[in-house]
Amino acid sequence: MRLPPTWVRRVVIAPLVIVVSLLVVLTIPLWLLGALGLTSLVPGRFRLPRVLWLVSVYLLWDASLLVILFATWIGSGFGWKLDTPAFRRLHYRIGARALEILFEVFGSVLRLDMVMTAGDDEDDRDAARAAFDELFRPGTPLIVASRHAGPGDSFIIVHTLLNEVERMPRIVLKYTMQWDPTIDVLLGRIPTRFIVPSGFGGKTKGGGHGVEESLRDLATGLGPDDAFVIFPEGGNMTSTRRRTRIDRLRASGRTALADRAESMLHVMPPQPGGMYAALEASPDADVVFIGHTGLDRLITMGDIWRDLPMDKRITMHAWRVPRADIPSAREEQAEWLFGWFEQIDGWISTRTALDDAPA
Repeated sequence: MRLPPTWVRRVVIAPLVIVVSLLVVLTIPLWLLGALGLTSLVPGRFRLPRVLWLVSVYLLWDASLLVILFATWIGSGFGWKLDTPAFRRLHYRIGARALEILFEVFGSVLRLDMVMTAGDDEDDRDAARAAFDELFRPGTPLIVASRHAGPGDSFIIVHTLLNEVERMPRIVLKYTMQWDPTIDVLLGRIPTRFIVPSGFGGKTKGGGHGVEESLRDLATGLGPDDAFVIFPEGGNMTSTRRRTRIDRLRASGRTALADRAESMLHVMPPQPGGMYAALEASPDADVVFIGHTGLDRLITMGDIWRDLPMDKRITMHAWRVPRADIPSAREEQAEWLFGWFEQIDGWISTRTALDDAPA
């Protein structure tokens, strides 16, 4: 769906969200009473009240942030100082606190347990968490490349960077996220690129080349506390997308890669253009790869509805690759990236089998 112009998003959509949220707040007792009355007709553990409550919380969260962001716009001299280091840091703090609140509410309602691990011993949660934190230690810029699967995993990654390891993310997101006015406004004030996925590196100008140039610009000048966040798969993993990606590899004559991709059941073949751009723009950056489980089977709205409340453990595992171990030639980088996604796929298989095993 085509995105409306900026003025429409600011003057029409953003105020509309505030009005709708106020109406929801004023009428929420009626909504919840109605939902509770229908609970006996809707199978599940209070699914309908939970959904209505979370929708209400998210609308109020959105509206409150829009008011705060409007106040900061006025405080910056009606936008005059927004693009300064002080106001950029302020917006990172606003985003960190906002995500912290959102995860506290959603985590308690959905009964989510988030576990962060690194190293070989994932059973020792304290040691695995300490190893995870160590991978993100300050002093070196990072390129964070994550798998993309399940609802909200981009929120989870950014929340982790801001609130758990105190990194300032530079974020690459699909342009459709700008339909949410809070994401549109807040991320428009910190280093972010909203892109139209087009297949990286396929053309010398326009299309994928244009996206690559945009990401190269975003990754330029990474500081010691920064983290460039990218999802090399280009979208959430689905069976249709996975099949299409494999067919494209075969059609382009890369049958060996297509065969290897067939054996990867949990991830899609990564598109290397974004990594090319980030590695070229930030020659001192290490790379951290992130795999996660717990959201894999939540693809459609029906899947999410059936799983409410989720009662899930979301396990996030990280690996850090020093810059000296990253190849410099593009073809070798593509092979290296593909190999890492094979490793992530293997970890997901092992982790899923452990999580599904009888207690």
